[in-house]
Amino acid sequence: MPRFLTTLLFGTAAVLPSAMIAQEATTSDLVSALKGGGHVIYLRHAMTETDYADQVAAVLGDCATQRVLSADGWVQAKSIGGAIAALDIPVGKIVSSEYCRAWQTADLAFGQFEMTAALNFATAEDYTDADISQMRDGVAPLISAVPTAGNTVIVGHDDPFEAATGIYPEPQGVAYVVLPDGAGGFEVLGRIGPDDWSDAM
Repeated sequence: MPRFLTTLLFGTAAVLPSAMIAQEATTSDLVSALKGGGHVIYLRHAMTETDYADQVAAVLGDCATQRVLSADGWVQAKSIGGAIAALDIPVGKIVSSEYCRAWQTADLAFGQFEMTAALNFATAEDYTDADISQMRDGVAPLISAVPTAGNTVIVGHDDPFEAATGIYPEPQGVAYVVLPDGAGGFEVLGRIGPDDWSDAM
């Protein structure tokens, strides 16, 4: 997947939203914050069979045309959801992109979700500034919205998150904890790797 978004974002002052990138907190600190609610968990979908850009050829609603979760990805998604439940982290709204690997991750991890096109990729192989802005404008309002209950979980992809934050989320299954400021901005507090949730148990 493309990893050039950070250069384009920081090279174009108008592209970045009013976000603040905090010094990264520990997993235990992040879990403690999540237990209090009011945060957004941006979860990149779980592991897929292969890793390639499919946003041009993919037909939404037809998983046969898209990258899908691998057997390990199914296990990973269930493990992440199980860990969040075991840690008593309150979860409210769960939102996924329309790609199969994202909503499958949401379903396996949490058993419920709603889909939105706002989390989808721009349908281009080589992103223009307009494509980056499109993805940013889709993701930024979602991660800056203050949850009405518990923590909001967003299950999405790498490039749209990078477009909104300047951070490339890796590996697959990684989660970023975001604190909305209530005024349309947000602060990225840190990341929890797919195998790191157990560190706080």
